[in-house]
Amino acid sequence: MSSTIGLDVGGTKVAAAFLRGDDLSEPQITPTNTSSSDDLLDQLVQAVEDVRSDDTIAVGIGVPSVVEFATGRIRYSVNIPLADLPLRKVLSDRVGLPVFVENDASCAALAESHHGSPDLVMFTVGTGVGGGVVIGGRLFRGTTGAAPELGHTIIAADCSDGGVGGDSFREKFPQIGSLEALAAGRELDRLARQLLGREDATGRDAVEAAQRGDAAGIRALRILGERLGIGIANAINTFDPSEVVIGGGVSAAGELLLGPAREVAQRFTLEGVGTETTIRLARRGAEAGVLGAALLAASEHQESA
Repeated sequence: MSSTIGLDVGGTKVAAAFLRGDDLSEPQITPTNTSSSDDLLDQLVQAVEDVRSDDTIAVGIGVPSVVEFATGRIRYSVNIPLADLPLRKVLSDRVGLPVFVENDASCAALAESHHGSPDLVMFTVGTGVGGGVVIGGRLFRGTTGAAPELGHTIIAADCSDGGVGGDSFREKFPQIGSLEALAAGRELDRLARQLLGREDATGRDAVEAAQRGDAAGIRALRILGERLGIGIANAINTFDPSEVVIGGGVSAAGELLLGPAREVAQRFTLEGVGTETTIRLARRGAEAGVLGAALLAASEHQESA
């Protein structure tokens, strides 16, 4: 039986594993070398070699970037030095295998859909907010392969007669009214400092406080969850999926985050839409990105054969 390799590339770590059938190997994790593009490319090549075997047929890579899927070129990248790089061609030439490049959140969505729902929207809530959409068992990528950027959905904007965005408008992303600006881990850090009354407080402190029953921690997660709920409602109104899945580091808050998100999503979802949609936490955990990348390699290699 042949195998594929999955790489999950983040700003702090690179995870590599191989998938043979339904069996995923234990991911090998190394700190991301962000010194330069060449250094990171060397690391990715080594990561492939570390888990490669004689039956390896393809490599899939998930990156926190806007990807032109057909060519595997990185159009825009966050936290890693790969912008404007033809990653698919460069890595394929160096490792001698077909390589497929995808956004990391889309890879996570593919993993959550595996042996599950073929129609799914996933939000990954970590330092930022990412997302992936699976329709009919296939990733939705849009015209250029860059979709979906769910974190940049606008959930609050000044649309008064003075002009859209008002004084809060800015060209820099994330926009002030976006889901990423209002519901990511960075915002939970800010809420923790404000509501817990400590300058050194973090989002993790807010989660731990909420789990102990602390009112300030619960309030911080409720605020974040309600904002996330508006993003979820937008996704349900747009796609009417079987499932909306919430993953990423902030999802460790569980129902303290998901409960308020469900309540608000229900209020903002059009009546008659989303009647069969389940909103749940991700099940694949930390392995979702690397598993999704390996699944991507398997499916794309089969189609191109």
